[in-house]
Amino acid sequence: MMPVQSLAGTVWNALRAVLLAAAVAVFSTFSAVWAAGLPVLGNDPPSLAPMLERVVPAVVSISVKGRLNGNADASLSDPFLRKFFGLPEQPSPAERSFQTAGSGVIVDSKDGYVLTNNHLLENADEIVVTLLDRRSFPAKVVGTDQPTDIAVLQIPAGNLMAVPLGESSRLRVGDYVAAVGNPFGLSQTVTLGIVSALGRSGLGSEGLEDFIQTDASINPGNSGGALVNLQGELVGINSALVGPAGGNVGIGFAIPINMAKQVMGELIAHGTIRRGELGILIQDLTPLLAQALNSKVTAGALVSGVVEGSSAGNAGVLAGDVVVAIDGQPIQSDTGLRTAIGALRVGAKTRLSILRKNKPLELTVQLTDTNTISPLLVKGTGLLSGMVLADISPESAAYGQTDGAEIVAVDPESSAAAAGLIAGDFIVSVGQQSVHSAMQVVQTAGNFDRLLLLGVFHAGGTQYVVIP
Repeated sequence: MMPVQSLAGTVWNALRAVLLAAAVAVFSTFSAVWAAGLPVLGNDPPSLAPMLERVVPAVVSISVKGRLNGNADASLSDPFLRKFFGLPEQPSPAERSFQTAGSGVIVDSKDGYVLTNNHLLENADEIVVTLLDRRSFPAKVVGTDQPTDIAVLQIPAGNLMAVPLGESSRLRVGDYVAAVGNPFGLSQTVTLGIVSALGRSGLGSEGLEDFIQTDASINPGNSGGALVNLQGELVGINSALVGPAGGNVGIGFAIPINMAKQVMGELIAHGTIRRGELGILIQDLTPLLAQALNSKVTAGALVSGVVEGSSAGNAGVLAGDVVVAIDGQPIQSDTGLRTAIGALRVGAKTRLSILRKNKPLELTVQLTDTNTISPLLVKGTGLLSGMVLADISPESAAYGQTDGAEIVAVDPESSAAAAGLIAGDFIVSVGQQSVHSAMQVVQTAGNFDRLLLLGVFHAGGTQYVVIP
């Protein structure tokens, strides 16, 4: 039998552990309250309610209805491409209707502007915005931007509340944030968490990536919703989550408001983004590449090619240069450089800090307009019949990652489609020979009458495809 004194000691130790855990929980809660600048009055429990009462009415539910082609290539709904292929003017009725829902944030109460995600509005025929007070309005698309996944809507409504815009550059890992949205159709749901990481990239979104990572629960339906700090300022637009079957596992991502704010201004002013470009092909400077190049640095963006006559070429950038900073801001990877350039307007002058054979250089480059580049469409022949190709332009998802030609459209009845090729793939080699343009792909493929071996870049990797 345990002595009474020993038993009392055990009970006391257990009680002390419980009290300590409770004290930590209370301290953590009060820390969040203190960080938000919220008052604690009398015996009332601490709460984020006063802040959320200002934010939640500005977060809206967005309902989207549209139509998708069934098994056909969606790009073949374009009348020009149908005429190009000699197909009937009207596509076959192999379409299906869809309805989806997401979130948005009112950022201008006077003009009714709503920030949301671009992917939420894809193929939309009808968009309806519903407010907290249950008023619903048809929404006009002001503009969309696929690389940043940002879209701006406008609703004809009065008596709106808007969320003030914060400064995402001031965020630190460990800062408290709240996610507000409509997960699973549950309107104006709030979850609390912290900033888990900043500047996340490499998530396979094929766009400009500079995400805020948070453990605040972000679930399906949260897309386009608000990520706010504890002062009630908008610091991010919820965009993506990582988890099995789309479920939350404590890893969510939001687009920094500084990026969204810049895109929003351009879309409101012009309806589109006039994004500048350098005219270079880049890749990560990996430790192995650094060793092979005898480079003193092991991080940066390695220039693998320069487009003739481009702004970078005219400024003196050469293949083999390593970009280590832009306007004094360090560059750690090719993604970092693409994101930095993507944030600059056409005509902007930027200073590139590069290493050329380990010698530092400073070059000033004036960005040109990516939207002035209109890639020539090339119709496939022979084994590539039923395919339309274009040179890889700065607007292409693979620009800066690979060289070759982009598949713009594929006839679903063609041999190319049967081999698994789809619009959005990139042909980088034909018969184990590297190719650099759409015309070169077609000309080289013309030398084969069977077993055409293609190197295809898809989803960040290259694989071989055979057209028999």
